[in-house]
Formats: sequence, C-alpha cells, structure tokens
Amino acid sequence: MRFIGSIFIIGALGIIGFVVTIFASLSRDAEFYVPFFIALTIGVMVMIILAIYGYLSRKVPRVIVGVIIGLLIGSVVTFEGYQAYEESLEIVSTQDVDLSEYQPFKENTKAVKLDEESTFKITKSNLPKLDGATALYPVYAAFAQAVYPEKEYNQDNSEVVSRQTSGAFHSLFYGHSDIIFTAHPSENQMERAKSMGFELELTPIGREAFVFFVHSDNPVEELTIEEIQGIYSGEITNWKEVGGKNQKIRAYQRPEDSGSQSALQNLMGDIPLMVPPSEDIVTGMGGIIRETTNYRNKTNAIGFSFRHFSQDMVDLGKIKNIEVEGVLPTKENIKNGSYPIIGEFYAITAGNKNSNIEPFIDWMISEQGQKIVELSGYVPVN
Repeated sequence: MRFIGSIFIIGALGIIGFVVTIFASLSRDAEFYVPFFIALTIGVMVMIILAIYGYLSRKVPRVIVGVIIGLLIGSVVTFEGYQAYEESLEIVSTQDVDLSEYQPFKENTKAVKLDEESTFKITKSNLPKLDGATALYPVYAAFAQAVYPEKEYNQDNSEVVSRQTSGAFHSLFYGHSDIIFTAHPSENQMERAKSMGFELELTPIGREAFVFFVHSDNPVEELTIEEIQGIYSGEITNWKEVGGKNQKIRAYQRPEDSGSQSALQNLMGDIPLMVPPSEDIVTGMGGIIRETTNYRNKTNAIGFSFRHFSQDMVDLGKIKNIEVEGVLPTKENIKNGSYPIIGEFYAITAGNKNSNIEPFIDWMISEQGQKIVELSGYVPVN
C-alpha cells in the first residue's frame, strides 16, 4: 500500500508541478521561477515519500528537509528583494526635469538669450500658442523669450506650454496650439491628421542624435544598428551575444506616439518591435502623458532618448551612452554627420490662419533663430 500510495502521490505532484512550471515559464522572471518550481516539486515529492515510510521521524532526514525548505524560502526572499531594490532605482524620467526652470522671462531662467535685439518681434496680443516635446521646451521657450512681449508664461497654462509629444499633437489637432515642436510625427499621428482633414506642415529647425544608454557597469561600449534592431525585435536576448556579461537584456521602451518611441520605430524600419516587458502609462488632464514605469538603473537594462535631453537636461545617474557603429553621440559628431542616427526636429503647423505664424517660423530658421537652437544645446539645420 505504501508503494502504491507513493506512486499516486508522485504522479499527482508531477502533474501539478508541470502545470505550475509552464505558467512560470511564461512570466517575466522565468529564469528564476522555472528551476525553483522544479526543485520545489521534487523536494515535496521526496518529503512525502520519506513521511510515508516513516523516515521523517529520524533526526538526520528532518535536518536535511529543514535545510532544503530554508534554502527555498531564502532564495525567493533574496530574489524578490533584489528585484524590488532594482525597481527602486530610476534613471531617466521626464518627471526628472523641472521645465519651469526654462520659463521665458523668469528670473534666472535657463532659457538662452541672444546678445542682441531680435530682428522679429510680436507685440500684439495675437501670440501663436506654442506646445511640444519635453526635450524641445528649452528651444521654443527661448524663441518666445526673444520674440514675445515680456510677461509670465506659465508652463502649464499660457501661450508657451509643454504637453509632451502626444499631448502636443492632440493640442494642435483640436486648435489649442498653433505651432508644436517635436521629432518627426509617427505614422499614427500622420494618419490621424489626414483623417481629421489636416495637412501637417513640417519645418526643420534643428538636428539631434537618437541615443542608447546602458548602466555604467555594463562592459558593452558599442553596438551596431543591426544589433540594436536585434535587441528591440527580441532576437538578441542576452548581453553575451553582443560582447557583454551573461545577463538577460531588459530593453525598455517609451509610450506609443512619444517622440523617442517614434524614432525607435523609424530605426527598426520593417522589423517588428517586441512587446515591451514593462509599461504603465497614465493619460492625465490636457493630454499629458506621464510615464510611471521608465528606464531603471539596472546593469542589464538598455534605454533610449535624445542626446541633449539625456545628457544635459536630466541627471543621468550611473549610465553611459553607447557608441553606435563605433561613434559616440557627441554634438561634434552630429555636426560632421559621423554619428549614424541623426534626425531633424520640426516646427509643425496644421493650417492655422494666425498671421504671425509664418514670419515667426521664418525667423526660427534665420541666423538669429538658429543661434538660439545652437545655444540651447542642439545642432542648427543651417
């Protein structure tokens, strides 16, 4: 009877363990929990068989079983504790930037100033309403500071705001903004404009590098474009495949229709993006997108952004920019064209009839406007 009971229990536990292990293999932490549940299943089988045959009444088997249970519990506590520690270390978030520091005409503003009077001024009340990406707010805030009449331009509710890329397009389409400043629109944004009867006019006003960064302790110094595409398609999953440590790659993405996510999609071309491992996006009032899960300070993580935003506007923490095709994303390498992932950013309109819009944009690409682009940390188009 003991033998038959043992066979029955082993079979039942085997089935349960198999099902649990299958579910564990589908989780984000499969590398830990698959072997854990296999070991747990085998351990439980052994303990029950020992109990059936009366061996657990002896001291040595009891001690061995106690040690095994302690090790299993300790391994889970250690693993989950380390995961929680990693999750507490953020690197880059749009929330790390206080855009009010760049507010036009504010005392000690970081918005750059020309050393001469602007050749173009708007003195009437019909001021074009400006909106755009977080990374570009310093540029168009400086444009406004040079051209608009001096007054308070609150970053949340004035003629010069930043609702980030997705919110800025929403604002443009519904007439809340006249000019927005972003990277090239995504296919979704272009299609949405078309479906709403808008013909977007894109005027290049500057150039910027699209950059990838990793933890400073990650030994990988450079990647090819093909390797980056492999990482973000899910074909390359371990850093050892690109010369790094034997660690699973955590490739973080941004919200759909954000400027940097659109830049990643453009880089991927026809190669499909993998589903991001962790994303939590909250859409608040005014169409502002707030990320609640961003790039984390992990030695196995890789993230992306634009050069000036990641290098100059936020505190990078312990990360480093990756060389792409052997070239670092420096301002000089953008100017000489040697960095391989360079894109223009634009002043974008959608047929608004404000008579000040066209001459204002013409001034942005004039010598003075381009000087502001350069002083703000970007590369002029002219």
